[in-house]
Amino acid sequence: MRRFDNPTSMIPCSECHIGQMHQAKVTYFTWLGEDLVTVPDFPAWVCDICGRLEYDLEALNNLALLLCPVESKPARPKTTQPSSQQDQPPLTSQPSQTK
Repeated sequence: MRRFDNPTSMIPCSECHIGQMHQAKVTYFTWLGEDLVTVPDFPAWVCDICGRLEYDLEALNNLALLLCPVESKPARPKTTQPSSQQDQPPLTSQPSQTK
């Protein structure tokens, strides 16, 4: 049986409800478009009874930022051109609904 150094990092398995999830390093595989991306030594949680594997959420979020960074474009001010009253749709007010 595999020994784990840090028993306080265990959580109950959500699959079998018998085993304990232990921190482990696994190889993560994902597709990015048509390219297969592999990440060795990826943090995960593995059940010692049924073998269920759950990737570490924080590590997944960090990997997503690396693979698909949010485009930070400088905000451009909106330019509005004066238009006549005929081009604008009439304003209607919606009655507020209270529950």
